Amino acid sequence: MLVADGVDAEALNSILTLQNLAVQQRHKVGQEVFKAMGRWAPAFGMIGTLIGLVQMLSTMDDPKSLGPKMAIALLTTFYGALIANLFCLPMAGKLKQRTDQELLTNLIIAEGLKGLQMGLNPRLLEEKLKAFLMTTQQQMDLSQK
Repeated sequence: MLVADGVDAEALNSILTLQNLAVQQRHKVGQEVFKAMGRWAPAFGMIGTLIGLVQMLSTMDDPKSLGPKMAIALLTTFYGALIANLFCLPMAGKLKQRTDQELLTNLIIAEGLKGLQMGLNPRLLEEKLKAFLMTTQQQMDLSQK
């Protein structure tokens, strides 16, 4: 709409840059939440283990209860590592990947808009934008190997 309204190239570039910065900032918050959860989950698991060990040691007079209480105490460490490595950290990585994809899409759109605004030949603009897509496809191919 801005191109159709005749907004100059500098203003258009400024608006598109601000939009990309806003996307990055908005997405960064979610990524940081999952990264923090991934960092802290193992520590909370260890705290759970310590609490379980204290409870276990408080019943040393009953040898039959030591095994089950030890198992429960150690499970909290396992759960902390599991939550961090199978959920939180992969989710943070996935959010980062989606942010990168959205930023690339926005960059392609911005380049297309700039080309339209400059009055580039449609075939030249098409080839310019295909270069982004080829690079993206090559990156996807490399990441799958």
